[in-house]
Amino acid sequence: MDGTAAGAEAGALVARLLDTVNRHDLEGLTACFAADYRNETPAHPARGFEGRAQVRHNWEQVFAAVPDLSADARWLANDGTAWSEWEMRGTRRDGQPHLLRGVVIFEVADSEVTAARFYLEPVESGGPGIDGTIRRTLGLEVEP
Repeated sequence: MDGTAAGAEAGALVARLLDTVNRHDLEGLTACFAADYRNETPAHPARGFEGRAQVRHNWEQVFAAVPDLSADARWLANDGTAWSEWEMRGTRRDGQPHLLRGVVIFEVADSEVTAARFYLEPVESGGPGIDGTIRRTLGLEVEP
């Protein structure tokens, strides 16, 4: 953390958010976000959304679907921005494992998240290695 008030505020907000996730505190978690919060998901633009109400709806579904959800995060914060790396894990109600990892970049003002760029994805334990992935990404290989 950079030691500035804005950096300290951003870091404290991520710590509070992590705590509310691990306690499954829907009200506390929702209160971490500004009413006009803006979420961007650059790798999946159609998934972006606005508003605290949608945050609440999303997390209500997550807590219901993964009753033992827990999270770990680490972050660096300065000037009202926190770069955070997350891992969220648990077991879904259907018995399947739930594991997400990735980065979320939070913009913080007045002790609320005002915006985030979200790069959190389900972990794929199988699939092609790096060569196959590059070939598929470049359209050099047709998937079966």
